[in-house]
This record gives sequence, C-alpha cells and structure tokens, in this order.
Amino acid sequence: MSIPSFDELLSQLREPLTKRDTNMRDAIPPEEMLVITLRYLASGCSLKDLHYNFRIGRSTAGEIVRKVCQTIWETMKKQCLPTPTDEAWVAIAAGFWGRANFPNCLGAVDGKHVRIVKPLHSGSLYQNYKHFFSIGLLAVADANYNFVYVDVGSYGKDSDSTLFRNSTLWDELESGTLHIPRPAPLPGSDVVVPYAFVGDEAFGLSTHLLRPYSGTHLTVRKRVFNYRLSRARRYVECSFGILTNKWRIFHRPLDVNVDFCVDIVKCCCILHNYVRARDGFNFADTLTVTVLDEYANHDIIAVNRHSNRFRDALANYFTSDAGQVPWQLGSI
Repeated sequence: MSIPSFDELLSQLREPLTKRDTNMRDAIPPEEMLVITLRYLASGCSLKDLHYNFRIGRSTAGEIVRKVCQTIWETMKKQCLPTPTDEAWVAIAAGFWGRANFPNCLGAVDGKHVRIVKPLHSGSLYQNYKHFFSIGLLAVADANYNFVYVDVGSYGKDSDSTLFRNSTLWDELESGTLHIPRPAPLPGSDVVVPYAFVGDEAFGLSTHLLRPYSGTHLTVRKRVFNYRLSRARRYVECSFGILTNKWRIFHRPLDVNVDFCVDIVKCCCILHNYVRARDGFNFADTLTVTVLDEYANHDIIAVNRHSNRFRDALANYFTSDAGQVPWQLGSI
C-alpha cells in the first residue's frame, strides 16, 4: 500500500478508532493501530510477533487487529464493495465482453477454502474434503479483478453449491432484488438473452448462472462454449490469487476464533479493492500459486430446460460469425 493510500485510509478510520486516554494508560493512536493491523495482514506474522515488534500484549494485539478489521469493513464497505446498480451491472458486463469476449456476464463466481486452526468443540463441521479445517469464501469478481460480492464464514464441509445456496446472493437472485438488467441482445445479433454470472460445474445452471457442459465426448460447439466460459471464469481465480499474495496472512492457517477469521477475510477483501483502485495492478501479485483451496464439485444442482436453452443459445452464438473469435478452435 502506498503512503497516500495509507493516509487516505487512516483519514476515514481515524474517528471510529480514536479512544480517550485513561488514568491507567494512554490510548494507542489510530495510526499505530492501522500499522499493526496492516503488518499482521500483509506479512502473515503471528499475534506473538506483534507482541514483540510493537511491545504490546498479545491479547492487546488481537483486540487491535480485530477492531481495525471490523472498522474497515463497516466504514469502507459502501465505498469499496457497494451493491451494484443496474448501470453498474451493465458496466461489468461490458468489461467481460471487452476483456474476455463473453457477453451479458455479471461476474465470475467461485468458492474457496480459507485454512483455519480447528475450532474448539467443532467436530468435523469445518473439515473439508481435503481433510484440513477451513471456512468458506464465496466471491464474485469483475473483469478488473475486483470483488463485486463476498460471503464469508460457511462451514468447511459445505460444497460450492451449498455455499452458494446459503448466501445472500442466492436469496437476492431468487427474490429478484439484485437489480439485474433486463435481457439484452448479444453483440452483433438480434438474439436476446438474460444477464448471468458464470461458474464452474459445482454451480447449478439457471437463468442467471451459467456453468460448463459436462461430459467427455462433447461436440465442437459445446467445447467452444466451455472454453469461452473458462476465459471469463479465470477472473475470479486470478482475483483470489492477487488477494492471497498481497495479504500473506492467507499463507498459513488462521489461528484465531472463527468470528475473528471471518473479520480478517472480509477486511482483506475490502483492502483488495481499495488498494487496486488507488495503487493499480502489480502483476507480481499473481505469480505465486494461490493458497486458497478449490471447492470440490460435489452436490451438483440439476439443470432445468429453460436454462439449457439459454446456454445453447450462447453456444450457437460463439460459433456464429457474430460471436466467434479467431483463436477459439485452436484452444479447445
């Protein structure tokens, strides 16, 4: 994070982080609280390391980090992770068409496991299919590698589809309160299709969520569709990679209680968008393989006929003169 970005962030956090001095001790200033938290998140050091480096108690270090993480989420969420309007969704879709050649795309959705130390008395609730303990992170990313939506804190045992169906995103999709634009014609075509998110095989095919065709012996048309979908999906995968390599707290299991873990992940997602908006994109952030683990493709949701027709319409478009790209046949 650059110095101007730090100063701007501090100016927005100063008031809620400021505490009064007491007769027992002087309050820790907001500047130091923010530095302590950013050191913890960016370096991946332990609370014990903060205790030695800043000469504060370990419990005090934990209280500071959690307070700052909560304050960043509460103060910066509307600015860095706002609920998109109709116009914002259309702009996101334009980004995917321009960068990934995928039309009417509202964002790429995926779920990841965030490693944690086993919570006390939790049994196997947080143990995932890879036999380590985790909480779930469901995210939607745009074509600029920014997060549009995040949902944090599900049990590690949950599948991608369960994570999605238990999220507020699913609730808003089902209730029609997500402000999704009306269906629009595909570029260069008079075929009108809905706007939709793109996901992998673990997600259910629906009017507003597309997934690849399954199977091994697919036609060229279906293989082209899967390739084009994968190009759009990579933006959320790269976003996870940038997140975990910028904030190295994710390079080890989080060794705090589950609620604290959730605060850390939500804060880092806000800081991801904040830093990218002000300091740009550092390609080196994507060079290290992400340490967030993929969800398994279990518990796959059934496909309905209407959604299948929607996907077929896109598959036909991608092999038409209006929708094809020159290199697609060589990439499948």
